[in-house]
Amino acid sequence: METKELILNMGPQHPSTHGVLRLILSLNGETIVHSVPDIGYLHRGIEKLAENRTYLQFLPITDRLDYIAAFPNNLAYCQTVEKLMGLEVPPRAQYIRVILTELNRISSHLVWLATHALDIGAMTVFLYCFRERETILDLFEMATGARMTFSFFRFGGVADDLPREFIPKAREFLEAFPACIADYEALLTKNRIWLARTRNVAVISAEDGINLGMSGPSLRGSGVKWDIRRAAPYAIYDQLDFEIPVGQNGDVYDRYLVRVEEMRQSSRIVRQCLDRIPEGEIRAQVPRAIKPPAGEAYSCVESPKGELGFYIVSDGSERPYRLKVRAPSFVNLESLPVMMKGGLVADVIAAIGSIDIVLGEVDR
Repeated sequence: METKELILNMGPQHPSTHGVLRLILSLNGETIVHSVPDIGYLHRGIEKLAENRTYLQFLPITDRLDYIAAFPNNLAYCQTVEKLMGLEVPPRAQYIRVILTELNRISSHLVWLATHALDIGAMTVFLYCFRERETILDLFEMATGARMTFSFFRFGGVADDLPREFIPKAREFLEAFPACIADYEALLTKNRIWLARTRNVAVISAEDGINLGMSGPSLRGSGVKWDIRRAAPYAIYDQLDFEIPVGQNGDVYDRYLVRVEEMRQSSRIVRQCLDRIPEGEIRAQVPRAIKPPAGEAYSCVESPKGELGFYIVSDGSERPYRLKVRAPSFVNLESLPVMMKGGLVADVIAAIGSIDIVLGEVDR
């Protein structure tokens, strides 16, 4: 009997893609033969907007890339402009940047774990994760006045100093958080249903991950120990003691384990920063008009999704001549057809969730 492949459209309005992602799946029965991600539904022309705004006016727009973790967006952009201008950020400002960015990494991983578990069918952990995330957002609101899109970092430093009550409240959260992570693991790590839905599902090898340009937990889950904070340290990361967790099998389960351990390591980093943060200025002397000399620069940070970089070409004016964003969600999305080939259509949701994409960053 002659058979044909079934073409299945998944999305762009699908609750488990957490955005407007469309996948075109070719199926042989329940098995995925081929898949094509179709993107662009959330394209807002952010890179072009940069050419029509001053350097400072574009800063709040960077929040709208990965809106789940806005601090790394601010940081990568500010570092690139600082590199063009030759600005040196005061030590206290560097510590504040790292504290807020690492707390943002934890809050981003909490959103990922909550929604990924919910998609697969583990509903209990959803509320647990959002409980802790609310505490972190309270800290952000205390420091910046905002809970998600902050626009708090500035060229040469930060907009304001940390309020007096921030450090005690942050310590209080960090004392309680390890027990919370233990709760998540008690619910998931050895759960038979969780193991069945994640082990040996959406496997990608270290070689394929490197060839595709993947980064972040999605690459480290395949056993590649690559983290910008260690490979090309920025801010004060070369002064801090922390480990880079990696997986072995490159499946959904290992990517889960890597992110859980990253939350522990980020807590460790924040504790060190709270203990060592020096007194002093929070911002370098910066000209009122930001006009970097003609030239080009690239700077990247380790965002919760992977390597987030900004490439800026300056013509000496107050607006970038050209700006390019190296968005980790966009690059990591390229791995989906590879990891899903030969898998079951029922595992598509687990595969998408495991690479933790944000469509605002993918489409830009």
